[in-house]
Amino acid sequence: MAKVTFNTDMCKGCGLCVGACPKGCLEIASDKLNAKGYSPAYIKDQDKCIGCAFCATMCPDCIITVEK
Repeated sequence: MAKVTFNTDMCKGCGLCVGACPKGCLEIASDKLNAKGYSPAYIKDQDKCIGCAFCATMCPDCIITVEK
């Protein structure tokens, strides 16, 4: 099983990772803000993740780490 982690304090909530996920595992948080005042992305269903790393590839700020 793959493990996805986010550096949420650096996320600007652009949503590119959410759109890139083929399994729909990611979301933009609607109820919290990070240190920069943005709603960060997070993994909502870790069990569905297949470890493709499309999210990490799409992230312009390189805040996503995918471990297999």
